[in-house]
Amino acid sequence: SSREFYMNMCKVQKHVTFNQAKGIFGFAQSDNIGKISFPATQAAPCFSSSFPEIFHGIKDVPCLIPCAIDQDPFLRMTRDEAPKLGYQKPALIHSTFIPGLRGMQSKMDGSGDPNSVIFLTDSDEQISNKIRKYAYSGGGITAEEHRKTGGDCGKDVSYQFLTFFMEDDSKLEEIKQNYTSGKLLTGDLKAELISVLQRLISGHRQKRQRVTDLMVKKFMSPRELNYPY
Repeated sequence: SSREFYMNMCKVQKHVTFNQAKGIFGFAQSDNIGKISFPATQAAPCFSSSFPEIFHGIKDVPCLIPCAIDQDPFLRMTRDEAPKLGYQKPALIHSTFIPGLRGMQSKMDGSGDPNSVIFLTDSDEQISNKIRKYAYSGGGITAEEHRKTGGDCGKDVSYQFLTFFMEDDSKLEEIKQNYTSGKLLTGDLKAELISVLQRLISGHRQKRQRVTDLMVKKFMSPRELNYPY
């Protein structure tokens, strides 16, 4: 309930000093108090006592949090404070962002450039066009240059996508060696990715078409969750 959640927020706020928060997050004197208190809001969901309607008052259910590295300071703070509150420390799994098509420094963010993102609703043609036109290449400017100097897998978005979505590790390693040596051209690498993504997203589209309004309503309806604790 909101009461237990709020109480845990207050407990964290009480135990974390401004000097601690300043050291962890780099807050300055000009930062508003909402910003300074926000880490406590991030911490509260890590404790099962914040959700009595789910865990029926059990306060020692361990929490596992998949997160990107930008969330790490919040959760390290939470791990430090948890024993002081009598709670278990949450455990973290650091995940990796899928880059945007425009380059390794861009994010896969649907609120920005639609041509830098592959959507789960994209058609096979849209996937092909986006990869061919917009996926940043780590290869040479010309085919001749590429064959001579090879490609840079660390910068090539198509290769980086394959590290997420290609299941065959030996084939991925072969692609890396051939692209780095210049044997595999950028167009061929993009064609490989297009094939992988079209197969993956086509399967998702087919499953989505089988979802009915009744199934959605059933899934979204509040119900008892029986955890074996």
